[in-house]
Formats: sequence, C-alpha cells, structure tokens
Amino acid sequence: MDQPKSKIVCFGEILWDILPSGKVAGGAPMNVAYHANQLGITTQMVSKIGKDELGKELLGFLNKKGVDTSLVQSDGTYPTGTVNVSLDSMGSPSYEIMAPVAWDYINANTTNMAATQNADAFVFGSLAARNQRTRDTLFELLELAKFKVFDVNLRSPFYSKSLIIKLLQHADIVKMNDEELEVIGNWLDINETEQNTALQVKKHFGLQQLIVTRGAKGAWLFSQDEMINSKGIEIQVQDTIGSGDSFLAAFLSKYLLGELPEKCLQFASATGAYVATQSGGTPEFTEDQIWELAKN
Repeated sequence: MDQPKSKIVCFGEILWDILPSGKVAGGAPMNVAYHANQLGITTQMVSKIGKDELGKELLGFLNKKGVDTSLVQSDGTYPTGTVNVSLDSMGSPSYEIMAPVAWDYINANTTNMAATQNADAFVFGSLAARNQRTRDTLFELLELAKFKVFDVNLRSPFYSKSLIIKLLQHADIVKMNDEELEVIGNWLDINETEQNTALQVKKHFGLQQLIVTRGAKGAWLFSQDEMINSKGIEIQVQDTIGSGDSFLAAFLSKYLLGELPEKCLQFASATGAYVATQSGGTPEFTEDQIWELAKN
C-alpha cells in the first residue's frame, strides 16, 4: 500500500522579484511551496494578489508548476507584490520590498482555516506579518495548525523583537541563518558560542528542531539535545535567492516521511546549494541531481 502523500500549507507573500536580468516569481513561502511541490509534497499556498496583470502571471506560473492556488485571494485595491532586488559581487541579494501590496491583506476564511487544520505542516515567515491584517490572519491560522514550521527570514525594517518572539513561541520547527541566530541570541541576552546560543534558543522556546543555515559553511540541526552538522558544498554561486527556501522545502520533504535527521539535513543542504548555482529562487531540478551534488 502506498504511503499517503504529505500535505503542507505555506502562508504569506507571493510576489515578483525584479532582478537586473528581469522579473522572477518569488516570496519566501511561495518558494517553499514551489520546491516542496517539485519534490512530491501536495502543497497549497495561502496568499493574496492584486487584480492586475502581474497577479494573473503569478497565478499562471504557479498553476503551470502544479502548486494549488485555490487559497490565493485577489484584491481590487492593492497591487500584486513586487521587490526590487540588487546583487552584490558574491551573488547575495539586497531587497527593496514594496508596501502596501495585496499580500498585506490576507483574510482568514473557512477554506484556508480547514486547509490549515488538515495540513501535515503549516509553513510561515515573519515578513507577511508586517501589516496588521495579515498578521491577525496568521495568528488565527497558527491556532489551528497541528505542526508549525517558522522560517524566520528577518527583512529590515519589517520586524520587531516582540513579533519574532511571539512567532517563535508558536513554532515546532524553526529555520534561521547564522546572522538571525545572533540577533535573537542578543535579544535573549545569551552570550555564548554560536552552537550554545542555538541550543539555548531551542530550549527557551521549547522547539522540536532548530535548523541554523550557515551559507558556505553548511548547516546545523539541533534535534533533542544533539547537534547534526552538514558541511558546505563547494559550488559556483550564481545568486543565493531562494536558496534557504529550497533548503527548507527539501528538509520537510524528507522529515515528513520520517527519514533520519542526518539524511534530511544532507538532502536540504545539497538542494540549497544547487539553487544557489542557478539564477533566481525557482529553478527546476530532480532528486537525482541533488543527491549527485551531495556526493561532492
């Protein structure tokens, strides 16, 4: 008998990243939904677009890729989200995130509430909570979700200490990068090594798992009281847009199947590395390509 497919709901921004080379569909939760779907997880996206051409194009992109858009609302007042992206010499992006836009006004309704309740995982970040309307909806859905995955994704100036702490208190799994770990450690007055800071943060919020991505240095997974390390993979970086999002999608694709933590982390790290070798956050790939890269 086939194992039932895992199902996740991703909540938050869907938008166009406006790169020097042109526009690319993006938004952290949308990237997670895209890659999770690509890896065989049934995925639904809760968001909002404007009633404009950019919104139609976004829906067309997601539908073509097989991501369920039935929970994406449309707004006649606010436009579809856009972000102006500039890249430095290392391929690291800087973002100018437009506001207000449609995804600032996501509403809770019976459909997205039922989908959230029935999902194996509910994935969310902090950026979508920058506006009160979407923030209220997020906290309403968090009360219904049975397994909550928080991708911290700090985007200045759209976060506060009180908001991030509150979101961390709702989470079961948290993914953050090493810079975000330092910020959160400072908020909690933790003056320890990086590893001990992560352990303290995990303990403070009672997390099941804490993942810390470290760029070229790899990633850590803190599970129970053990730390699993995944070394960085040597690659030629094109840009790092969506790399962390694909990492999270890949991790969940294995974690929700009950794979060993080491395998989940190895697969996630290789997926994030592969996406960094490509332009934009939504390249296509196969699982075989990822495992091949993982051998490096």
